[in-house]
Amino acid sequence: MNDRLITALGVGLAFVATEMVGTWALARRLRDFGIVDIVWSLGFAPLALGAAALGSLGPGEAFPWQRRAVMALMGTIWSLRLGLHLWKRVRAHHPAEDVRYDRLRTEWGASVDRKMLGFYLLQGALQVVLALPFVWVGLCGDPPGPWFGVGPAEVGGLVLWTVGIVGESIADRQLARFRKEPANRGGVCRVGLWNHSRHPNYFFEWLVWVGYAVYASASPWGWLAWLSPALMYHFLVNVTGIPMTEELSVKSRGDAYREYQRTTNAFFPGPRKS
Repeated sequence: MNDRLITALGVGLAFVATEMVGTWALARRLRDFGIVDIVWSLGFAPLALGAAALGSLGPGEAFPWQRRAVMALMGTIWSLRLGLHLWKRVRAHHPAEDVRYDRLRTEWGASVDRKMLGFYLLQGALQVVLALPFVWVGLCGDPPGPWFGVGPAEVGGLVLWTVGIVGESIADRQLARFRKEPANRGGVCRVGLWNHSRHPNYFFEWLVWVGYAVYASASPWGWLAWLSPALMYHFLVNVTGIPMTEELSVKSRGDAYREYQRTTNAFFPGPRKS
């Protein structure tokens, strides 16, 4: 297993390095560094499929193919759904650059190309770390579960993943419908899930990664897979997700959004505060 793990990490790092350098070159040409979000999301599909494929190369070890196949399918579906969603969003405002990358372009000035390449490569390295649940399921064999190689941990992970995928899709559609109405322009979306969390899309995105970790928990050293949802939570809540989104929302919507902040949970859905 150690040899396969080293091979998987090496192949994964080579893949994301090639992926990100190519994306950086294309982004420079298009003058739109925001396209990295699309590529970053879509890049998890080959990582999940590759980890599952490498699991079949171990001589003399029982690796339930059903378990690997389900995990690879989960990773691929999530990757394609989010990548398509982001592609539609980037296409809608291209050639205008996403405000986050436009801000970095301004801050970095003449060195933007060099610094953005480093930023892209860091994004690629994060992909490899977040892909740990796929690697552990693909490469770390365990006794076959009672149901065609799938046991209670896998079923629990699949349920959480399904809730996350469905919830994130609903939140995205609710926000898109709200924004399409001219009367809502400049307003605060409180429709459906957005009435119980200011960022339900982020919450359900995180729940998807919790599902991956639960699924991988039955593998030897499967507890390492929990690094993925922990990192995802940190980035969504403390770094690039909620803080920047909230800052921009306050600037554009003012007191209406401050009232929304006062009455509605930021991340975990819950009842509105009086």
